Amino acid sequence: MAKLLSDKTDLIIGYIKQHPVSSSKEIYDGLGLEVSYATFKRELQDLVSKNLINATGKLKGTKYKISQTYDILRTIDVEEYFKKEIDERLILKGFNYTLINDTLNKVSIFSKLELEYLDRLQNQYTKNSSKLSNAEFKNELERLAVDLSWKSSQIEGNTYSLLETERLLKEKETANGKTKDEATMLLNHKDALDFVIANPGYIKPLTVSSIEDIHSILIKELNISRNVRNNRVGISGTNYKPLDNEFQIREALTSMCGIINQEENVFVKTLLALVLISYIQPFTDGNKRTARIISNAILIDNKYCPISFRTVDSIEYKKAMLIFYEQNNISAFKKIFINQFEFAVNTYF
Repeated sequence: MAKLLSDKTDLIIGYIKQHPVSSSKEIYDGLGLEVSYATFKRELQDLVSKNLINATGKLKGTKYKISQTYDILRTIDVEEYFKKEIDERLILKGFNYTLINDTLNKVSIFSKLELEYLDRLQNQYTKNSSKLSNAEFKNELERLAVDLSWKSSQIEGNTYSLLETERLLKEKETANGKTKDEATMLLNHKDALDFVIANPGYIKPLTVSSIEDIHSILIKELNISRNVRNNRVGISGTNYKPLDNEFQIREALTSMCGIINQEENVFVKTLLALVLISYIQPFTDGNKRTARIISNAILIDNKYCPISFRTVDSIEYKKAMLIFYEQNNISAFKKIFINQFEFAVNTYF
């Protein structure tokens, strides 16, 4: 029975998985689709542009196979994924040693269309910010700093509201009923962001020591150990187990710094820092906070629009991160990144 192309990705990917290195005609005939061959070819090219499949050869000799990036980039239904409880999910329980050196440094994380969209947003930011005076630009950075400090802390369980955060950061007025640590966390975020704004080249090149320095600012007076840990850590909501050997953690961080430093595209650099620092979990606490500040340091150093994450849902952020921990799949987190960059460009400056 002929099939419609409504679930085109699963149909095409499923056929190519079963019949590696197939021509477009072989795939079309094999699926028995109720669409024209020309329509099918457009869908096939769309999968190529999204880096989900690779095309080799020319013209009628072109063959298609599953891309090396498929497992990293394929769309995962987040709601469906988390219908299974923590012990029911089939996951990569341990740290994937090949992810950084053998996979992420060889694949295209963003599709051509995604990069074109992000570049248009960046051009809009450049145009808008060029019209601001130094004082106006500084005011917008301050506004973003408040939002980032609030949201980044909220993701980690901080209960300050955005208004309370603004009062704390601008007037040093603590909120009633909140702990000292909550106020300290927020103030540390602002200090860390102020530091990377004042020292834009500090993370160029990105090094393990520069990451440790940013982390030290973020955990100041919070009774959290500084520098790379030498003990085990557990992550709430997942059975993924990060590395627990200091030498291996430093080695993973060094490899991460290497691929970020050699990468030319700023968006790729930023996204890699966001997910990999969190994935490696180099510190006893404060890993995701450090990742968000380092990623903004990369953007600021390259004169790109920084991100506040203000409108991201904290639970959705954590779920997207858990999917990366458990499946090494970046699709959900990449969507968050693109949406938040768009929000920042359209909201600040």
